[in-house]
Formats: sequence, structure tokens, C-alpha cells
Amino acid sequence: MNIFKKMTIYLGIFLITSVFFPVYAHMQSDEELFQEAKIMIFDKEWENAQEKLEELLEDFPDSPLFSQALFYLGRTLENQKREEKEAISVFKKYILRSDSNEVLTQEAETSIIKLSFVLYEKGRTSYLKEIKTRLYRPNRIVSYYAAIRLSYLKDKREASKAIPILKKILEEEEDEELKDKAKIALLRIDPDYFQEYEEKRGERRLMLLKFKVISKRTRAETFSLSIPWALADLALANIPEDAKAELRKEGYDLDRILKEVIEGGRIIEIETKETIIKIWID
Repeated sequence: MNIFKKMTIYLGIFLITSVFFPVYAHMQSDEELFQEAKIMIFDKEWENAQEKLEELLEDFPDSPLFSQALFYLGRTLENQKREEKEAISVFKKYILRSDSNEVLTQEAETSIIKLSFVLYEKGRTSYLKEIKTRLYRPNRIVSYYAAIRLSYLKDKREASKAIPILKKILEEEEDEELKDKAKIALLRIDPDYFQEYEEKRGERRLMLLKFKVISKRTRAETFSLSIPWALADLALANIPEDAKAELRKEGYDLDRILKEVIEGGRIIEIETKETIIKIWID
């Protein structure tokens, strides 16, 4: 072999090793990719974390971290705009895996419900089934979350499908905060149904806080609402102080108004430029 041929071979070997060896030398392990992704998720660097997780899933399909990486990929997509559909798809893949974790599965299911509600409100009505199919999941948290989410639907026919689960919460659960959420959800779906349900349970007529809005121009009623006092008190008590402060700037003190309604037993009228608002207890 002549000297020129040997030099050509050596040069080829040098070029190959100089190009490819650094790539292998710096290739990250599945654990390194996963840990970096988790740090990025903690820092809310969603797109960077997505890249790391996708690299792990592509390069290490047999990794023991594969399932967790799949779940966290769903989490990164969940927190990016216009990625709801893809996030749901990833979460569903995670749930179907035999090595899925019970806690993470619950989180994946509730995320699917939340994301499906967002898509439904954007006009993707087919995603409503993702919420309804989770009403009767064995996991109570998932089932209850689906029912409470359904109560926000403007379509009351569809929202009413949550009623059996909401009743179950009221009848079987001991957590008062959870029961309050179920009561408010029932109230959103059908105030009349809620009142009948409470009267049947308590064998007494409920005290209602009533609101009525009347147009000054037409003198016609434009809005009315009756809220069981127990729930009204609960809702009003949880209004943030800064929101109450903003109302006070407009000349309305909610605490004072409600005190007058309760103690005085009379109708309180609030006049704005275009409307008259009446508040009383019946």
C-alpha cells in the first residue's frame, strides 16, 4: 500500500472519529434528560422541557422512565397555548399504559376534563364526551371533578347529567367544603331543583337571598336570581377583600348592604346610571 493511500485512509478515519465521537461522548442518558426536563418544568420552561422529554421518548423507548416522561410531556403541552388537543392525546396514552401510576393517572384524568372543557367552550363540542365519560370513573376525585365542571355548561340539559354525582356527594361525603361545592354546582344547573332538594331534606322552606335588576329606561326586569341564604353567605364571605375594596370605591359596601338586608328585613335598592338593583331576603 503506497504512502498516499495510507494517508487517505488515516484521514478518513480521523474525520469520522472527529465528527461522530463527540456526539456519542455527549449523548445524554435517559436519567439526565428526565432530570433536566423536571427542572425546566419547575421553572415553567414548557417548550424546552417538551424537547427534552420528546428526545427521551424517541431515544429510549425501553427506559423505565418512559411512562413518567410521557405524563410530564402531557403536562408541558397542557401549559402551552393551542396544545390542548395534543395534551389530551398524550395523557390518554399515559393512562392506558400498564405501568401508569395511580396518582399521576388521577392527575391525567382531571387534566383531560379541564382541557376538554376549554376545547368545548371554543366550539369543539365533541370533547364534551371526554368529560361525561369520566362522571362514573371508580376514582371519586375524577368523578366529582367531572360533575362540578359539567355544572358550568350553558346547555342545562347536558349539565343536568352531573346531578346524580352531585347528589351522591351531598349524601355520602363528610367534607363540608366539598359538599358546599356540590351545592353551588346544583344551584348553577337548576336553582328550582336545588331548592326542592333542600326542602325535601330539611322539611322546611329555605331562606332565599333575592336579586332583581330593573332597567330605568324600560322599567322592565332584565335579570333576577334567587340564592339559598346559606350559599349566598358562603359565596359572599369568600369574595376577596381587594374586590370588596373596588366596590367600595364605586360607593357600594357589600358587608353593610347585607347587614341592612338581614337586620332590617327590607328591600335594599341600589341605583346606577341605567338600572335599579333590588336585594332582599324572602
